[in-house]
Amino acid sequence: MVLAATLDPATAVTFMIIPMFAVNLALVGDLTREELRTCGTRFAPLLVAALVGTLLGMALLDRLPEAPLRILLGFVSLGFVVTNQHAVPLPSLPVVSERDFADTPLVMAVVGVVSGVLFGATNVGVQLVAFVRSFNLSHGLFVGVVALVFVGINGLRVGAAEALGLYPDPGLVLASVAAAVPAAAGVAVGKRLRKRVSERLRRGVVLGLLTVIGVRLILGGTGVI
Repeated sequence: MVLAATLDPATAVTFMIIPMFAVNLALVGDLTREELRTCGTRFAPLLVAALVGTLLGMALLDRLPEAPLRILLGFVSLGFVVTNQHAVPLPSLPVVSERDFADTPLVMAVVGVVSGVLFGATNVGVQLVAFVRSFNLSHGLFVGVVALVFVGINGLRVGAAEALGLYPDPGLVLASVAAAVPAAAGVAVGKRLRKRVSERLRRGVVLGLLTVIGVRLILGGTGVI
């Protein structure tokens, strides 16, 4: 969102592909080989559908209506915050389990395609994060699964961006590669802090950032800023 305030949206989205790939590649290492195999099989429909949707989103990068899309994603971000905060009690909702409909290939495919289109066009992936979160995985497994999905998506996006001519010049590619270094370093710092920072503080910081992103998206989509 900071980049989008100074660059055109398409350039900002393209610039962040390689750093995001580096970040999630580092996080996938949190999964054991058995977890990688099990989660890869379980969430394969979501991943494959998200890959297809991402390609569509990138192809439509300059064609999708920007303002309504930003507003929609802003409300998705804020909705995620509301349902994951603990300050205000909410009516209890059924937790998604392996027997529930959300764990079926069809639902995963639908969510994957829609989320992939949105992510490919905007770099906002909170809708995918929220869906995986609904499976009530342990924190470490949740982070690893999200990273697994985004590694596949962003790996594909690197090649797709080049094929679609989204990199305007070699300078942007080099800058994007350079940005991957501090991004990966940030992951290393975050992994250390994960064991030292309380879950409450960690949740508060993450939800606070998502609130800022959601508000910024809505205000940007409505033309306020």
